[in-house]
Amino acid sequence: MTPANHAPLSALAQEHLRSIAAAFDAPEAKLTAAARSYRRLLARHYNLLIPADASVLEIGCGDGELLAHIRAAKKTGVDLSAVQLARARARLPEATFLQQSGEELDLPGNFDVIVLSETLNFAADVERLFARLHSVSTPQTRLILNFHSNLWHPLFGLAHACGLRSRQPRSSWLSRHDVASLLALAGWETIKTQPRLLWPIGTPLLAPLCNRILAPLVPALCSTIFTIARPQPRPLAPLPSVSVVIPARNEAGNIEAAIQRTPQMGAWTELIFVEGNSTDNTWAEIQRVKAAYPDRRIKILQQPGKGKGDAVRAGYGVAEGDVLMILDADLTMPPEELPKFYDAVACGHAEFANGSRLVYPMDKQAMQFLNMIANHCFGHAFSWMLGQRVKDTLCGTKVLRRDHYLKIAANRSYFGEFDPFGDFDLLFGSDKLNLKIVDIPIRYRERTYGATNIHRWSHGWLLLRMVAFAARKLKFV
Repeated sequence: MTPANHAPLSALAQEHLRSIAAAFDAPEAKLTAAARSYRRLLARHYNLLIPADASVLEIGCGDGELLAHIRAAKKTGVDLSAVQLARARARLPEATFLQQSGEELDLPGNFDVIVLSETLNFAADVERLFARLHSVSTPQTRLILNFHSNLWHPLFGLAHACGLRSRQPRSSWLSRHDVASLLALAGWETIKTQPRLLWPIGTPLLAPLCNRILAPLVPALCSTIFTIARPQPRPLAPLPSVSVVIPARNEAGNIEAAIQRTPQMGAWTELIFVEGNSTDNTWAEIQRVKAAYPDRRIKILQQPGKGKGDAVRAGYGVAEGDVLMILDADLTMPPEELPKFYDAVACGHAEFANGSRLVYPMDKQAMQFLNMIANHCFGHAFSWMLGQRVKDTLCGTKVLRRDHYLKIAANRSYFGEFDPFGDFDLLFGSDKLNLKIVDIPIRYRERTYGATNIHRWSHGWLLLRMVAFAARKLKFV
C-alpha cells in the first residue's frame, strides 16, 4: 500500500462520500422489486464463484439483500449509510455490519473473498479503495466485483423513468478497461472478466433463456461485468519442495531417462512412478531403477484402476512435495524444462502452470497435422469457457501447489469423476477455485520409445463430450 493511501481523504472526496451517504439514508432509497430480483440473479453467479465455507466481506452492502443470498460461512458488510445498515442487521442478525467507507477501511482480520457489487461507481477514489483492501487480504484472497456495461447506460436511465430502478446518486460509469487499470495501479492482478446477465430481471422462462443460454453466446450484449482479481503475486517462502508424478504404461525404455533428465528443484524433489496395466516390462524397470538410484527420492506404485487420471490421483495421494507436477513418461515434454514450471509457481506468477506445445517449433513427427488442428480448436473452446487464455489443453504437463490440489479434490463433486485423462479435472477445478492459469511454452519432441497411448478418434469424441459437459457447468449456468 502506498503512503498516499494512508493519507487523510481530501475534502472533495469526503464531501462526495457524505452526499452518497445522504442519498442512501433518504426515505425513498429502497430497493424496488426489480432491483431485488436483479440481486438474486447476481447472487446465483456469486455462489458459483465463492466456496460455501469462505469468509466474505462486501463493501457497499446496502441493506444486505445480496449478502443474504450469498452462501458463505462468515459474512461481513460495510456501508456508508446508517439507515441501510439498520435494515441489513434486521435481515441478517448473524452477520457483522460496520459503518465506514471502503476508502478508509479499517477492519481486523482477513477474508477469503471480498465483494464489490455496483459499488465502484459511487466511490470517491477507486484506486485508494482497491489499495485499502490489501489490509484485509492474504495472497489467497479473491476480489470479485460486478459493474454495469457501458452499453446499458441509457437503458438504466429508462429503467429509472419507468420506476424499475430506484433513483441513484450521481456516480461514475467505469468501463472494464478503467477497472482493470485501477486494479493494476492498486496492486491487484486480474484473473478473468466475465460478462453476465442478458436479462437483468428474474422473469420466469425469459430470464433463464437469456441468462443461461444466450448470454454466453453474445457476451458483448450483457448488462453486467464480473471481474475476479487476486493480490499481485509474491514468491513463496520458504523454498517449496516438489513432487513429480510420472504415469507410465508401456514405457519401459523411458523410465531411467526420466530419472536422469529430471533436475532437482526447490528444497528437494521426489519422483513418483505410477505404473498402469502395462504389457511390457515397465513395472520391473521401475523397480530396477529405484534400486539403482538410492540418492534420489523415488516412490513407486501401481495404480488401482485404469487411465491416466486414476494414475495421477494415485500419485498425488502419496506426494509430499509443496508443488505437484505431472510428467508424461514418453518424455515428449523434455524433463529439463520442468524448472520453468517450478519458477512460475514458486514466484507466484502462476497458480496453475499449463504446458503449451503450440508456441515453439516442434519435431516433425511429434504431432500429426489433424491432432494439431484439434489442439488449436480445443484451446479456443477452453479459453472461452474458462475466461483465461489456455492455448494447449492437451499437453500432459500441468503444475500446481499441493494445497490448491487438495481444495480441488475436496470440491470434485461439482464436476464428478468425469475425466479419464486427469488434466481436465485439474484444469476445471482450478478455474472453479479462480486460480491464475498461465501457459508455459515448451519444445515438444518426438517419442523415442514405444507407441502413443492416445487414440485419435475415440479420445477426440470423448474430449468433445467433456467440452460440452464443462460448458454446461462453467458457462451455461
